[in-house]
Formats: sequence, C-alpha cells, structure tokens
Amino acid sequence: MEIGFGSGEHLAALAAKNPRVGFIGCEPFINGVASLLTIINEKKIENIRIFDDDVRLLIPYLREACLERIFVLFADPWPKHRHRNRRITVEENLTEFARLLTDDGQILFATDQHGFAAWSLANILRERRLVWTARRAKDWHEEPDNWTPTRYQLKTRKEGRKPVFINVQRRPRISQ
Repeated sequence: MEIGFGSGEHLAALAAKNPRVGFIGCEPFINGVASLLTIINEKKIENIRIFDDDVRLLIPYLREACLERIFVLFADPWPKHRHRNRRITVEENLTEFARLLTDDGQILFATDQHGFAAWSLANILRERRLVWTARRAKDWHEEPDNWTPTRYQLKTRKEGRKPVFINVQRRPRISQ
C-alpha cells in the first residue's frame, strides 16, 4: 500500500515490476488519482486498487497482517505545531500500521524535511512492534535498491534537498 501516492509514478512502477502482487494506492486528491489512472491505462497495469480518500477511513476495514509493505513517500510535514496531529506518523496511525503489517513486513518512509523525519522516527521508535532497520548512515541517506523516484523527489533534487529514507520492520508476532 502506498499512502499519498501523489502522481502515482512510484506505485505504477512497483506494480509493473511485480504483476503478481496486489497494490493499494491511497490518495485523496483527484489530480493524483487521475494521473495514476492515466498511467494504469497507458501501461495496462491490472494489479492496483485505488482508494480515493484519506487512508484513515480505509484502515479500520483492513484485516490484521494483510500488508507486506507500506510506503509513505514525501508526505505533507504539516510544519505548524498546531497541525502536528495531522501528520501521517502520529502514534495512532503507527499503531494501526503495525497491526496491518505481516510479520517482518516493512514501512518505507521518505521525506526531504529533516525535522519531520526526526519527529517521525521518534514516534516510530516508541511503537514497540516496529524496529528501525538502519545499521549505518548510508541506510537512510541512499535510495533503496531498484528505487523509482517520485516527481516530488526529482523536484527536490533539483533544489538541492536530500531526502531521508527510513525503513522500518514489523517485529514477528509471538505465537501462543
């Protein structure tokens, strides 16, 4: 699942490379949805389902451990202090993400807003079912292998901003 897929280029590239994997794209803005639908139509991609609203409306209907990966790429950082409860990496959302992920499932969070990255990582580290997988600086400074940059990421590159990539893994559930 990609949350806030923007123009959809990253999600479409993933789906095209992995035709046997089902993808969910969540995006509340009509222009982004229209852009992804155009790509899907042109490339004849059949393994993407779109939820064209706020992902928080969908989450309660998803069963536990149903997602292998969650992508949160260049989300709105909501920089004003009074808007921080709107950030995608608030405690309530991270709790739900941990519920939705399969054992060893992953969240990939990318942003060019370093303050937002630090704030998000602090929240992630408080969720006991999630573990940050970085072992060295390159793990969060370099794009993951086989990465397709988003349109927003390409724009920030031109402006000289460097993104941070935070990869988080779901700890295995303890069987009883």
